[in-house]
Amino acid sequence: MANAKILEAKQTVVEEITDIAKNSASFILFDYRGLTAEETAELRRTLRDSGSNYKVWKNTLAKRALDSLNYNLDDCLNGPSAMAYSDDSVAPIKALSDFSKDHPALEIKGGIVDGEVTSLDKIKELSTLPSREGLLTMLASGLIGTVKDLSIALNMLSEEKEKSE
Repeated sequence: MANAKILEAKQTVVEEITDIAKNSASFILFDYRGLTAEETAELRRTLRDSGSNYKVWKNTLAKRALDSLNYNLDDCLNGPSAMAYSDDSVAPIKALSDFSKDHPALEIKGGIVDGEVTSLDKIKELSTLPSREGLLTMLASGLIGTVKDLSIALNMLSEEKEKSE
């Protein structure tokens, strides 16, 4: 009876991991060995502030869940692993990368971004992108500039038309 409950509990965890990996825009595995309790609490706050979540599961259960989704991250599931995930593709990557600059014990191993297993090089590249808010600000600034330019051009055109009449 006890074994059945343990198996059921493990299956519940596998289903949770499967659901999160399938429905998150990013699912990043990292090694947290060497972080103190205070640093781990700081990491949790940093991830939470970025809109990301953080969990530690047994590698065997994570492997089972990821295999069920045809994601091969076996190389990333060696040693203690934690998983950061979010609906934002870049948020946990940026948060982990920024945190690791001051805490070199944290090591990003790999992950899934937008439904694809992503190399460590690609994750490093994504960490340099501006945040979603930053991208929206850049887009809005570009649109405002374009609208101003269009307004100036229309005014000049209108003035030219008035002169010619």
